[in-house]
Amino acid sequence: MIFWEEESLNDREKIFEFLFDFNPSAAERTDQIIETKVEYLLEHPLMGVQRDVFRGRVLIIPEISMIISYWVDGETIRIMRVLHQKQKFPSE
Repeated sequence: MIFWEEESLNDREKIFEFLFDFNPSAAERTDQIIETKVEYLLEHPLMGVQRDVFRGRVLIIPEISMIISYWVDGETIRIMRVLHQKQKFPSE
């Protein structure tokens, strides 16, 4: 099961709104790519890289320059944040 934390949903909404303002089609495609890549985690929960800086793993989506932080909680994949690669990643 995938569980989107509130902060990750807020991130996703901000990304969508930002892109939608100048290219609605790009906003839809980007959101779909995020959704699809996260769904891959159900079959391959450890495909993201682990970093010592924070808890969990990071899924890198180079085609849209996004990173998704998540952690595996038993059968649940908890999506913590969705950020552009150039954003400063929070320490928590």
